[in-house]
Amino acid sequence: MTNSKLVTILGAGAWGTALASLAIANGHQVRVWSRQSSQTLAEVIQGADIVLSAVSMKGVRAIATQIQSLPVSEETIFVTATKGLDPETTCTPSHIWQEALPTHAVVVLSGPNLSKEIEQELPAATVVASSVATAAEFVQVVFSSDRFRVYSNFDPLGVELGGTLKNVMAIAAGVCDGLQLGTNAKAALVTRGLTEMVRIGVHWGAKMETFYGLSGLGDLLATCNSPLSRNYQVGYQLAGGKTLAEILAHLEGTAEGVNTTQVLVQRAQQQNIPMPITEQVYRLLQGEITPRQGLLELMLRDKKPE
Repeated sequence: MTNSKLVTILGAGAWGTALASLAIANGHQVRVWSRQSSQTLAEVIQGADIVLSAVSMKGVRAIATQIQSLPVSEETIFVTATKGLDPETTCTPSHIWQEALPTHAVVVLSGPNLSKEIEQELPAATVVASSVATAAEFVQVVFSSDRFRVYSNFDPLGVELGGTLKNVMAIAAGVCDGLQLGTNAKAALVTRGLTEMVRIGVHWGAKMETFYGLSGLGDLLATCNSPLSRNYQVGYQLAGGKTLAEILAHLEGTAEGVNTTQVLVQRAQQQNIPMPITEQVYRLLQGEITPRQGLLELMLRDKKPE
């Protein structure tokens, strides 16, 4: 690629590394930064066309605040690829980035992207979304290739919430498979899970149709059907009788769905949004009910039209 850009990736976990490999394969100059790096944040973001954050949710605010006080080129586009919610404020990562850097374009990157498959160079597609169309298109060009198809979208909140909310449903899907409840039960769970994601998302201000795209339904299908998903693993292993503490101690990387479930329940109660699946996942993670009780309660809910 002749038109090489400078891309800085914050976060050297599986997802950050996978995104770095895609940009390198397209001929871009890539710097990867993590807390263990010898280089400072100021050094790695200097002159960057794109700064992409793939840090876990708990690190987002600290890093955004640090960058806020550094000299950053006005042209730099910030991309967030974190799927989670801030436990303090219930904000999404893009909200935190936009608050810290109000004059910069912020782009959300999200989709059915299991990092292990991307590392194996298997084909995948994703969505980049921003209220600044030119910024989304710029990021689209940098990351698009014959094995990574990038679509643009102008509903950043919907794209971001799709990737975040489906992690809760993936825990439930893991439970379903762990209990060997069969394909019918799983299909019902995932379909009702999508309905719940739409209900929350629209209430939050996202567009309903975004949830039927790659970053909603697409990511939901990938995560609810793959043992590679950390959130699915949490549910699957809970159904196998392990404790949450045991599971998290042995998990590679972060299962963002655990924190997201808690933040969502808090927000749903404040705003009176019915979220039966999220509610049962929350009770299960708290140790209040067994996996089997949780699914039984969902089956026994009041009869209602679809």
